[in-house]
Amino acid sequence: MPITTFQGLQAEAARVGPLRVAIAAAAVHEGLEAAHAIQRAGVARCVLIDAPVHLERALADADLEAAAFEILPAPGPQEAARLAMRLARDGEVDVVVKGAVPTATFLRAALDREVGVRTGRLLSHVGVYDLPGFGRLLLVSDGGVVVAPDLYQKAEIVQNAIDVAHRLGIGEPKVAVLAAAETVNPKVPATLDAASLSKMAERGQIRGGIVDGPLALDNAISESSGRQKGIRSPVLGMADVLIVPDIEAGNLLGKAMLYLGGGEMAGVVVGGRVPLVVTSRSGSRATREVSIALGVLLAGGGAT
Repeated sequence: MPITTFQGLQAEAARVGPLRVAIAAAAVHEGLEAAHAIQRAGVARCVLIDAPVHLERALADADLEAAAFEILPAPGPQEAARLAMRLARDGEVDVVVKGAVPTATFLRAALDREVGVRTGRLLSHVGVYDLPGFGRLLLVSDGGVVVAPDLYQKAEIVQNAIDVAHRLGIGEPKVAVLAAAETVNPKVPATLDAASLSKMAERGQIRGGIVDGPLALDNAISESSGRQKGIRSPVLGMADVLIVPDIEAGNLLGKAMLYLGGGEMAGVVVGGRVPLVVTSRSGSRATREVSIALGVLLAGGGAT
């Protein structure tokens, strides 16, 4: 059965867990509270990596005991990220979480040939959104890693998102490749890419989902809107996954769903040896908790 809410996602992660989770530069108040909560829920066993003096102060501020966690020292954020990736590369942790590390530094460590977790697949970000009244989880990619993907990178982004959807129990996810309009227009490159991705899925170059595009956002999530425009599509109004043209579109769409739509988000970077949890610096404790739960669920094989 597909997971349709974050409550269900966290319950399934607790069934899969606890898995070992490394948090790089972990001395972040909301992050430490989230780590404590997911440990209590049986989702994870957290390894905190940071300078001891910073961790001691942050744990005291959060009124948490150091003895509740495994702690590994690192002199700075870069070293913490590299140590976390090395642990993942060596199979000692199952998920790596970004704490007070710049995203670029964190991802550089992930791609480092010596300590990183690259596999030959493209790393891409998948945002999972729980929206009021929507009735199912909605996946958006890529709003966090690949700035201006070409067609081949978009194909990998689509495949990564389909794989995440499978782990959420969505057997054959419906994927809408978004553009500004639902008709192919040579003057709008995103529509050409969308049409190509749809054909690639038909030919088996992308597997495991139903992919169609170009579709405008309203056509992807509203069947009545599409029918008024005379659109015929197996994805019409039923999209599980939205593929955006570039990182700007993904970032704007995601934040609109959070701040205007009242939604909640979990985010993870996939394509490496382990899931990488990359939350915003402004991310709440709840966002951090559900993002780590998502990472654990993906690492543990997904929903049953």
